[in-house]
Parts: sequence; C-alpha cells; structure tokens
Amino acid sequence: MMITTTSTDRLLSSAVVARLDATPHVFIDGTRRATRSGEELPVFDPATGHQIAVAASAGADDIADAVEAARRAFTDPAPWRQMSPLDRGRILHRIGDLIYQYADDFAQLEVVDAGKVLGAARNIDVEFAARAFHYYAGWPTKIVGSTVPVSHPNIHVRTEREPVGVVGAITAWNFPLLLCGWKIGPALASGCTIVLKPSEETPLSALWLAELAIEAGLPPGVLNVVPGTGGTAGQALVTHPGVDKLTFTGSTKVGKRIARQAADTVKRVTLELGGKSANIILPDADVQEAVTGSAGGIFWHSGQTCSAPSRLFVHKDIHDEVVEQLTAIAGQLKIGHGIDEGVDFGPLANGAQLERVRGYVQRAQDEGATIYQGAQLPADLTGHFHSPTIITNVTDDMECAREEIFGPVLVVLAFEHIDEVIERANASDYGLAAGIWTKNVNTAQRMTRRLQAGTVYVNGWGLTDPAAPFGGFHQSGYGRDLGPDSLDGYLETKSVWTCTAEIPLERSEEQ
Repeated sequence: MMITTTSTDRLLSSAVVARLDATPHVFIDGTRRATRSGEELPVFDPATGHQIAVAASAGADDIADAVEAARRAFTDPAPWRQMSPLDRGRILHRIGDLIYQYADDFAQLEVVDAGKVLGAARNIDVEFAARAFHYYAGWPTKIVGSTVPVSHPNIHVRTEREPVGVVGAITAWNFPLLLCGWKIGPALASGCTIVLKPSEETPLSALWLAELAIEAGLPPGVLNVVPGTGGTAGQALVTHPGVDKLTFTGSTKVGKRIARQAADTVKRVTLELGGKSANIILPDADVQEAVTGSAGGIFWHSGQTCSAPSRLFVHKDIHDEVVEQLTAIAGQLKIGHGIDEGVDFGPLANGAQLERVRGYVQRAQDEGATIYQGAQLPADLTGHFHSPTIITNVTDDMECAREEIFGPVLVVLAFEHIDEVIERANASDYGLAAGIWTKNVNTAQRMTRRLQAGTVYVNGWGLTDPAAPFGGFHQSGYGRDLGPDSLDGYLETKSVWTCTAEIPLERSEEQ
C-alpha cells in the first residue's frame, strides 16, 4: 500500500501492509474470526484523511464470545491462573521482546493509524509498550501475601493475593499500543484474563499484539481483542456480568458513565480520565529550559495527551519573555505527515477533533483573549492539522482555561505569588499532572506537597516509566496504571484463619 505524504511517497514495510490489508476480524480464543455482527469500520490516516484499512465492528454477541473465552481461560481448567509465576513472567517478557522485534513496523503502523510522528512513535509509544511488558514480567514471582499478627491465641492468619478474574479493558485512540502495555501487562502479571476493546479510531496495533502474544506462548482465551464502537462493543463489555473488573482510559464524560453502569454489577473500576494540567514557571527558573520543556509537553502529539501542560502559569516578571520564546518555538515547528523525515508536529485524530479545537480557539478570541498562531500549515496538507497555538490575556474563568481542549493549544496565565498560583492551579475539576520550574529545591518540595495532582514534575515534563504509578485526583479518575500500585486493581485479598491449638475430644463430641 502506498501512503501519500506531504513531500513524497513512501512504501510501508510488508508487515504493516499486511495489517492494513487484513480481512476485518476480531481476535477471540487465540484466533482471528469474523464478527457475528457482520459490521465494519473504515480506518483513516489522520494526516491525509484517506482510508487505509477496514476494521471489524463487534457487536454484543462478539463481546459475549470474548468474555466466555476469557472466563474459560481463567476457570476451566485455568491454564493461565494455574501456570507457575515464573512461566507467566517468561511469557510476558517474550511479548515485550516481540514488540522490540517489530518495533519499526509498529511505529509505522502508529503513524498511519494514529497520526504519530515516526521518531516519537518508535522511541516513546513502542519503546514504552515493550518496557511495560518487561517490567511486569518480573512481578508474577513477587505477588505475595503476608502473616497477620492477630490478638487471638492459637490462631494463625495469613493473606493471599488472587487474580480478580476477567478484565474488560477499553483504551483511547491517542496511544493505541502504549496503553495496551499499561492495561495488559499488570492484568496478566496478576493472573487475570482480558477482553480488550481498542478505540474504533485506532484498532490495528492491538489486534497485531494479540497475535504476537499467542506466538509468545500465551494460552488461547487469555487475551482477546474486540474492536468496535463505544456505544455498542464498549457498552456490552461494561455491562457484561461475566466481567469482574474494568480499566478505562478516555474522557471524563465517558468515564463517569462507565462508573455508573459498573455499579450495577459491582465491578472494580480503574479510570484514567481527562486533565487540565497546571504548569508553573517561577521567576528563578531557567527560562529557556522551562520554555523548551513546556512547549514540548503541550505540542507533542499535537497536544493530544491527557496530561498535557495546557495551563501555563508564568510569574508576571518573566511573562512577556516566556510568551516571546514560546511563540518563536511554535513558529519553527515542522508540520506534516509523521512518516516524513524532520517532521515534529502531526495531525489531530480526526475531523471532529479538529473542529472541536478550532471552536475552543475561536471562543477564546471572542471572550477577549489574544491568539498567537505558530507555524503555518503547508498548503498541500489534506489531513486534520491545527497550527500550534498560544493564548494569552486569559482569566481563570474563561472556557479555554477550564476545559480540556486536547489539541496543540497552550493557555498562558500570569501570577504574582506562590500561594496564589497554587490555589489557582488546584481550582480545577481535574488533577492529573502538574509542573514546577524553579532552581530552589526547597520551594519545589513545598509546592509538590500542596499541588493536587497524581503526578508532579519538577524541572521537566512528560517523563514516564513502567515502575512509576500514573493516575489522577478529582475528576481525572481513580486507581492507578503502572507501577506496583496498578496491581492492586487486578488482585483480590483473601484472609485465611487457621486454628493451631488442638481441640479436646470431649468438646468436639459435645459440639
């Protein structure tokens, strides 16, 4: 298949072409199969707007089949749950190895399916998906219970950690492969089985990963991938009584609906939702370092990250200098198809997202804000591109300062005092991430304790590692992805009480 880019035509690898040309399918019980719904979804390259593939659109019957397969793999005769922890870890590690083996192909697939830039897709999305599997490969042998010192004589109490059961995982379109690692890795390490519904916008890498997992030795039915729409496949997965736990990454609006529906069957739920992250530059910061890091955080992947530092608070003494440097960076970004060399700024996910971002910018201007547009879009671009944008002369009550735009739009606000900026930073429905730029370590430590966010960056932005928990406060969700904390969402704790004193025979007969 030939992909038309902004400057040249480049052939994709044969492995990627095979994924694009594949017959629409779901992956259930270790095999590809056609949907029972018979429905299909077109898949588009966001950088061109051209259709590049056709994916299956699963219905409720397909979800039921996938849940049944996952339930069999968990309970009858539980090939995954009963496998030794060492062997489970080895399979997880092999999955990571296979991601590395096909790293360049996965990167290309993420470019044309999700609008990524090739270098970032390889070095971030693919790299950290593989690292997640390698990290969680070490956990099956380390999930242990404990001995509990109770106050009763001649009683021994211990705890055991057991897998919660069948996991329903729903991932977002902005990080298709990366989020697979975040969800699948800890679930498998815990001994759970999974039904994964990737976004209908970006289903291709998850389907490929499921096949590689079988190649790595994962038993059939342990990982099932069922693409489809949220309203049909997602709804069926959330409400299915055979699903014991849900893990979701996406919008706060959808997350609230999932939480309400999951309550009917008392499912466990982990939600990683939206953000409007506050990023604070203090007057003693290294301005160039702060500006470069802040620009990278908001403009990376065209601002389509839930933890993007979209609210930038700048001390009034350096406000104008910071805005000047930010606009200079925004004007130098090379916009284009992510498969082209030298491109550092790609498209938005789809036309609806582009119109949404345009609407926020226009309404900010209507409210009196000042708009700085960055690099101009090349005339030959046909995809869903939006120029990097900086908005100043903003007050905290404006829509652009309160709501998640999810695009390459940075809102800059001035402040005078630390107490003031902390109060303003925390005055948000969200609490996913926050940032501080300062040379004063003591100031940074005092501020990190007061900022209400699941992740706080000091003199940096966007760093991640599978060992570090990720999640939010407030309406940014609850529970955690990554790190040892995420395992808690996939494990049950059982208390076992054992009487160690000999019971007299006559007492036993009386009872």
